[in-house]
Amino acid sequence: MPLLPSVCPLDCPDACGLLLDVEGNKVLSCQGDPDHPFTRGFLCGKMGRFPEHLHSPERLTRPLRRIGPKGTAAFAPISWDEAIDTIVRRFQAVIDESGAEAILPYSYAGTMGLVQRNSGHAFFHRLGASRLKRTICATTADVGWSMTLGDTMGSDIEGMVDADLILIWGMNVASTHIHLLPFLQEARKKGAQVIQVDCYKNRTSAVADRVILIPPGTDTALALGMMHVLISEDCLDHAFIAEHTAGYEALKEKVLRDYAPEQVEAMTGITASTVTELGRAYGAARAPFIRVGNGPNRQWDGAMIYRTLACLPGLVGAFAKKGGGIHASSNTGQALPTAVVTRDDLQPKPAREINMIELGRALLERRDPPIQALYVYHANPAAVAPESEKVLQGLLRPDLFTVVHEQVLTDTARYADLVLPATAAPEHADLYRSYGHFYIQRARPVAPPPGEAKSNLEVFTLLATAFGFGEAHFQKTADDLIDDLLAQPTPLLEGIDRAALAAGRAVRLNVGDNPPLRFGRFQTESGRLMFENPALAERGYPTLPEYRARVKDMTERPYPLRLLANPGHHLLNSTFGGASETERREGPQQIRIAEADAAERQIVDGATVRAFNALGEAFFQARVTADVPAGVVVVEGVRWQSRVPGGKNVNHLTAGKGTRLAGGSSFNDNYVEIALKQ
Repeated sequence: MPLLPSVCPLDCPDACGLLLDVEGNKVLSCQGDPDHPFTRGFLCGKMGRFPEHLHSPERLTRPLRRIGPKGTAAFAPISWDEAIDTIVRRFQAVIDESGAEAILPYSYAGTMGLVQRNSGHAFFHRLGASRLKRTICATTADVGWSMTLGDTMGSDIEGMVDADLILIWGMNVASTHIHLLPFLQEARKKGAQVIQVDCYKNRTSAVADRVILIPPGTDTALALGMMHVLISEDCLDHAFIAEHTAGYEALKEKVLRDYAPEQVEAMTGITASTVTELGRAYGAARAPFIRVGNGPNRQWDGAMIYRTLACLPGLVGAFAKKGGGIHASSNTGQALPTAVVTRDDLQPKPAREINMIELGRALLERRDPPIQALYVYHANPAAVAPESEKVLQGLLRPDLFTVVHEQVLTDTARYADLVLPATAAPEHADLYRSYGHFYIQRARPVAPPPGEAKSNLEVFTLLATAFGFGEAHFQKTADDLIDDLLAQPTPLLEGIDRAALAAGRAVRLNVGDNPPLRFGRFQTESGRLMFENPALAERGYPTLPEYRARVKDMTERPYPLRLLANPGHHLLNSTFGGASETERREGPQQIRIAEADAAERQIVDGATVRAFNALGEAFFQARVTADVPAGVVVVEGVRWQSRVPGGKNVNHLTAGKGTRLAGGSSFNDNYVEIALKQ
């Protein structure tokens, strides 16, 4: 039997092309599609074990009703009719008592398919429910990028092979973007130098020629110091600056005045010589390329970091040089606007927004109206949301009606009143795009779902029908919505290979050879890269890039160690947290600590330690290492609370405070103390 095409649905920039060996009702194997131009036929270890997940005995196959206390995972099976009737009856009671805003949907990126990920929006908009402000990942980075570049697309990673200097900035690509590595390796064979800028050494450090470790949150200062070198030593592309940028003279004055390498050393502890060397290397490069990840995004002023980094290629004209540029995201949402799926126009009146990183507080505070019903789909906030203690307390509220639509019994599902069985990617239709490359791919179901599992869209169709919503939108199938997405007259869809797309093959969007300048100008209001952005003054934000040091608040001052909470190599956030084989490969829940900090606390490698702050505590195995600078501790991987000793993961230590702009998450901006477990 021929292998069947599919797509990895996980929250990863690679959006891998898959080939599935399907026999009867079972996916026997999952392998990479060698014809996918970007992912080229190999997979990460997580997706190599995908069939184990699809056919796990943990997969949910029937709707379940809670029969024991919340959090105990005591359930009994019920019919779909009973489940839908219960949801409608309970939702209607909430609406009658407090209004529809007392209902909160909670979803994020358990699937990246444009239909299944977004299919709940139209239902909840039509219902009039509170809107979820989905900020937990890249919102801050997107805002920072747009301050300088507007809606401009990122540079093409495939073009990296022609770069002669590559900066990997704040991203462990060897764990979270592995399909970049062949392009990086090809560039190195052609003579490119690779420099990693990060806060600790990780798997990516092994593929770098040089590693520059910076204190967390000081990225902006380093980038401005590099600019000082570029400007003072005239390593500039003056023609590009004149034709494609705005505000250079103002930037020049500020940078030359405030960010000499010696000044940057005083701000950051990074030596002036290191700042100078990095600036000179960038200025001397024929075609420098920057790949910036989400690490800096999760800092107090992450938006400024991305705004500043996006300026660097403008000074040297890297956007116009073959192999040069910068990539934070492919930024191709303009190719497939999702409004035809989300249907904001169905909302009867404006509804309040609730920031997803504040879920714990939102569930516990007496808001007007209070949240009385929570519907969670393709998300696991009990493990992933910050301030876990508050989230769990909120989920324990006896008056909160909680529905969870999931593939397996996650931490969040254990607290639900109703659990609904969900399909996985090979079991439903969807359309995928990537935030790491420029290909889209259509996927059709290739295997039946287990038992009575239903897709997101199927469940929301049932709910819309039960509520009597008569709009034609709620009768559309996944294929109908995919066709609607592809029928939009956007320039990036013009001339694409529609036959190949229909056949399930990866198809490149019409982004040209140089995506950032695809339309001959940057996608800002002026058409120019904005070194100075006067519009920011209206938001009370600096109009020019500048570094402001993070100041601890009163609750943080007793805790000396900066905590970085980053993705795990085998876990990919919490997606595979309940898989025993994945847990075995990832190892015990660990916290990395510098040798000097460990010695000061009499902690030896392998010891069980307690990490704590004003928010809570969690227990880890200590990994004493020279790869982490003094004053920094690192936890890789978000574990399920129910699968770790003590029942607490790193998010018992992370704050639900928003970033300076955009209200984004701050997983890399927390402070803790560590002590041996008594």
